[in-house]
Amino acid sequence: MIAVNSSGKPNLSVLQITLIVALGGLLMGYDAATVATSQIYFTQYFGFTPGQQGWVISSAGYGCFLGAISAGYLTSALSRKYTLILAALLYIISAIGSGIADSLTVLVSYRIILGLSIGMIAMTSPMYIAEISPSNIRGKMITYHQLAMVVGFILPFLVSFLINTGDISDSDRVAYGWRLMFWTEIVPAVIFFALLFYIPHSPRWLILKGHNQHAKTVLDQLAEDKSGAKTEFQLIAKSLAETIAPSRKLLFKNGLGFALFLGIMLAIFQQATGIVAILIYSGEIFSQALGYDPRQALMPQLWVGIVNLIFTFVAIYKVDSWGRKPLLIGGTLGMFFGLSVLALSVYTQQGGLLSLIGVLVFVGAFAMSMGPVVWVILAEIFPNNVRSLAMSITIGAQCLTSAFVTNGFPILYKSHFNTHNFNGALPYFLFASICIIAILFVWRLVPETKGKSLEEMEQIWR
Repeated sequence: MIAVNSSGKPNLSVLQITLIVALGGLLMGYDAATVATSQIYFTQYFGFTPGQQGWVISSAGYGCFLGAISAGYLTSALSRKYTLILAALLYIISAIGSGIADSLTVLVSYRIILGLSIGMIAMTSPMYIAEISPSNIRGKMITYHQLAMVVGFILPFLVSFLINTGDISDSDRVAYGWRLMFWTEIVPAVIFFALLFYIPHSPRWLILKGHNQHAKTVLDQLAEDKSGAKTEFQLIAKSLAETIAPSRKLLFKNGLGFALFLGIMLAIFQQATGIVAILIYSGEIFSQALGYDPRQALMPQLWVGIVNLIFTFVAIYKVDSWGRKPLLIGGTLGMFFGLSVLALSVYTQQGGLLSLIGVLVFVGAFAMSMGPVVWVILAEIFPNNVRSLAMSITIGAQCLTSAFVTNGFPILYKSHFNTHNFNGALPYFLFASICIIAILFVWRLVPETKGKSLEEMEQIWR
């Protein structure tokens, strides 16, 4: 039974709060899979060109950039909690609107609203989880955000499988099947919206705003013992009191400019190595490059989701023992190997099973490294005073990179240069090359953050 405090609200544990906030990640994954399973049909319904198809899918990324940048202000002014509530509301509006869209302009408009929501969630959810979690389990707690994304990515494939195997004609699937997919997003978004009212404010935000007694109450709720809560309060208060300069000036003092550079580059590498293209366009990749029709492609897409889920647990259980850097370097090396197999099999026209294996190896390696570990590092490396602003900038860079990749992939993939000279494999060769650059970057420049408190992390940059 969950205890209830004096205000009548439940005293949730760190794990329970984390699971609620991580549902934001589920919404992110759910939408990515919804687009992956429906874009073939709405592209056919509206008669989109490759450029228009890329614009519809990437528009959420541009909205995500705006959402992430605005979240830097919102999480400081409104709180982390209320920013997530606003994001959930925008997600619900987008899900309703995307399902009733009757033109390119309308669909893009609601996808931009969806992007605003995703940007706020992507920036706020891991930051909030990091701020309520003890240092010895913080990495594991933040990876629940990625786990929820993976679970969210699987669910729409199951829904799509039911729709596509039901007693529905192909014309009906094109006419309204994709609309049903968007409307199913409403259910998890409403659940997320309702549960957010039960979580506390971040204690670091409360102290930042001068609500010290409230912060002590929250820390008492989260800590295993009273003395630990008192020590944590003193560390946070000391960290915040040491600096009076605005956060935008702090970002370029005491080595924090380098921390921001690391965060931006990690965010870019996470998307530029190709995961967003492989996942969202997987149906098209399997149907066009590997010889499956759209309905047959659902099964290998589901395998991709399952592999993604299984290997995410590797990160969850090893990120706090193995460390961040070993997982990043080893996993990105696996991503390079998987992409190389995919690229060579497509280039030599030996697709089918070999290409599928390449995709699965790539996705599995991403799930244990670039996927969850980058979220962990981004939530850890910035001091209390600049965390909101720095996170908004890094997540903004991540969103823009995702938008560029999703916008450019169908254009490059279907270009004459790619099909004539590379048999469709050029994007995969490019993604593999970026993996090598990412490995060298992490090896030489990224510090290990395992086991350090958020306040201790500040000393790395001094």
